Amino acid sequence: MGTLGCVPPVSTGSGSTPSTATSQGEAARTDQEWAVTTREYLDLWLHGFAMLTSDTARVPYFQRGYRQRMIDLKRQRGVVTNLDANREQLSARFTSNPGLVNAQFVAMYFPSFEEIVNATGYFVQAQGDPRRSNDPTVQAEIALLAAHFPTPADRDWLRLYVQGLQDENSRFYHAYWTAEQQTRAGARSEFESRWRSQYATKFRRFLNNTQQSAGELILSLPLDGEGRTISDGKRANAIAVAFPQTSATALDALYVFAHEAVNKVAETAIADNVTPAEQRSGVVSRYNANGSVRGGAMLLQRIAPELVTGYMRYYLSSANLQAPAGDPSAAFVAAFPLPDAIRDAMSRQIELILGGI
Repeated sequence: MGTLGCVPPVSTGSGSTPSTATSQGEAARTDQEWAVTTREYLDLWLHGFAMLTSDTARVPYFQRGYRQRMIDLKRQRGVVTNLDANREQLSARFTSNPGLVNAQFVAMYFPSFEEIVNATGYFVQAQGDPRRSNDPTVQAEIALLAAHFPTPADRDWLRLYVQGLQDENSRFYHAYWTAEQQTRAGARSEFESRWRSQYATKFRRFLNNTQQSAGELILSLPLDGEGRTISDGKRANAIAVAFPQTSATALDALYVFAHEAVNKVAETAIADNVTPAEQRSGVVSRYNANGSVRGGAMLLQRIAPELVTGYMRYYLSSANLQAPAGDPSAAFVAAFPLPDAIRDAMSRQIELILGGI
């Protein structure tokens, strides 16, 4: 996965946790343990990162060709925004501070873009110091932002980025996002139906036994095989996954959900089975990327084996590899290699989790 993880590097434990429905993303059913939803402002936030960063991961963070498609659409519509005007300055910051890429998760802690805008204002005014506010909610928001934007240069980047997104949204993105929701309505309906009637039950034991009993399953337009996950307690979880384009590809969202749900199991197995030399060499980041992909297949093999072949083909395609006509297992293992010790540890842990109460 490169430098970007599936889960954020911090968790505030504050009130700034995902809501189950907002005016910009309506949940399918509020009584579901995991409600299927969309969040326009999260897509806007991720869209901005997709427009500013180079996506070189084996399994890309964003849909392949996403940035060029958006550039072409905006050119066709004669649209130039502040995000475009400041692109060079905003993009340059990722070179001087590579960790800034993890700020992709920030929007998942807020219930609306308006609250992100307000929190950014407080944050900049307080110069990143939560003690400059007497409001506990504002203090928590400032602390969250300070963890991702620790320096004055980072704070200035955030201010300019949020301003750019405001203009991007009003001139282009809101209209694009709204049209895409209509275009993909059939895919969403098909996925929700399959999730409610079949797969929520199949995932339940694993999710319950990994402190993921409830949350939001967010269909997100910019994403590819690398989802985005935040975990903030048993019931304050959110997993953003690729939004399928058609009813025929509706299960793509489920594949990414499996990949994300097993991420912590993969991280633990890797941490327990790498040497100090491997940690220093940087190979662990590759293990993490491959571990989540392989772990998702292991989980599905246990709870929904009918999905494994489709899952393997999806991730081969996501990695820009041609899946064979027959059984894709060998190609899948070759594309996402793992040491036997890590693979076996993941398998044992999944078995233990599914065997729990």
